Amino acid sequence: MKKVNKRLREAVKAVDREKALSLADAVVKVEQFPKVKFDETVELHLALNLDLKANDQAVVRGTVVLPNGLGKDVKVAVVCKGELEQKAKEAGAEFVGAQDLIDKIAGGFMDFDVLVAAPDMMRDLSKLGKILGPKGLMPTPKAGTVAADVAKAVRELKAGKVEFKSDKQAGIHIGIGKRSFPKEKLVENAQHLLDAVNHAKPNSVKGAFYKSAFISTTMGPGVRIVV
Repeated sequence: MKKVNKRLREAVKAVDREKALSLADAVVKVEQFPKVKFDETVELHLALNLDLKANDQAVVRGTVVLPNGLGKDVKVAVVCKGELEQKAKEAGAEFVGAQDLIDKIAGGFMDFDVLVAAPDMMRDLSKLGKILGPKGLMPTPKAGTVAADVAKAVRELKAGKVEFKSDKQAGIHIGIGKRSFPKEKLVENAQHLLDAVNHAKPNSVKGAFYKSAFISTTMGPGVRIVV
């Protein structure tokens, strides 16, 4: 049996997993958990009521710019050429290049969090699907990472743009900021994300869209929230 440490036992005792709290109250509860030695990520965990056999419900996905960011520096690499390279650099991209960057990635370079590509580079970049795909790094139009305006894409990512995507169990699990954030900023980020997920709700979903929704920290238990 996995041993549960004292800190986690104390946090679990403070939570009634069957009682749903407002978003604001849930954030207050999370902030009361015993602290760990690092600034934990605050996460939102959603279980959606989807018919995974229906084509339009198999995946719920979208993007949203969190108004208060994620509390971490996002390293962005951009595959583009010509004048777009300078624009990407000016927008704050850490790594910019064309075929040279593609070759570097093929050789094992992965020191970035997000990869953006200009549309005319996707044919060459697609050859790295087996490398980038499993890591969730292959640029896609739906995620906004295939973009003619690469500078805008970089600025949005730096400002806190995130992609959400339901998994094979119809769940969405995503960070909304750091525990050190003021309560108001965490609530605002969470609400923006929930609004974006609601907007992506398939029209064919019957009944309630959410089976359950929880907020937690990296090392803490989940607190059920009202959605």
